[in-house]
Amino acid sequence: MKTKVLYSPAETEEKIANGSALLIDVRDAEDYQKGHIADAVNIPEMFTTLSMTTPKGLQEMEDIFVPLLRKAGVNHEQTVIVYEDCLHTRYGGSCRGYFQLRLFGHQNVGILDGGLSQWLQDGFPVTTDTPAVMPSNFTPITQHEFLATLQDVIEATSNARVKLLDNRDEDEWRGISSSPYGIDFAPRKGRIPGARWLEWYRFMNTDQAIPHFKSPEEIRSICAQVGLDVDDDIIIYCFKGARASNTYIALKMAGFKKVRNYYGSWNEWSRHPELPIDDEVLAA
Repeated sequence: MKTKVLYSPAETEEKIANGSALLIDVRDAEDYQKGHIADAVNIPEMFTTLSMTTPKGLQEMEDIFVPLLRKAGVNHEQTVIVYEDCLHTRYGGSCRGYFQLRLFGHQNVGILDGGLSQWLQDGFPVTTDTPAVMPSNFTPITQHEFLATLQDVIEATSNARVKLLDNRDEDEWRGISSSPYGIDFAPRKGRIPGARWLEWYRFMNTDQAIPHFKSPEEIRSICAQVGLDVDDDIIIYCFKGARASNTYIALKMAGFKKVRNYYGSWNEWSRHPELPIDDEVLAA
């Protein structure tokens, strides 16, 4: 990944000070109101909205998010830095926000490394003031090369050259739960046939108080354990594209060349009864 993605609190503060960055807080409105980085705008929909990847679903996603981005003052000239509590607290919500903006063609998107937790630990302040925002005329320039659609994944299940990576939590992979929202939130439990599994937490140092991504060498080593190489054509899926966005960033930073995020993920796949699943409950 050639463009900068992770910004330290100090780098973020510098960009805020010189007016070259706009911050998006993807946490719940209640958490945002308790304290947020000055001038950050709150778009919790970046984490909460469930999106599909059919042509209709992609248009609906655009119809939801473009007005929100315009209201927030997002434009193509200014760097946008997205943050949450930590990289893992909302199932990769800040990474999902990053992916959405990149999908809409924004070229200068970043993530606050370590999230609000790192910001506070490094001694930077928060506020409860709601910023005054100048709306923009943000126009999406949709980029499809790093998005996998439902049709792409259907085709991948019969194409040995494409490798599917399931990065959900263990209970979802094993077929015990259908989602992080509840055991039976989605209509079916199981896995997309042929997928291999690496739990998304493995790409971060979650044994630390504030997790950060592991080194590129460590990420490549983890992937090699399930037969994934930097030159492979890889499609990642989770439940709704958030954890997959987190892993997408990890793999791209580690030098993987062709990685796509199946943004609709299990939430979409499981709602099509005609699509195949592996529903055998796996042993721990």
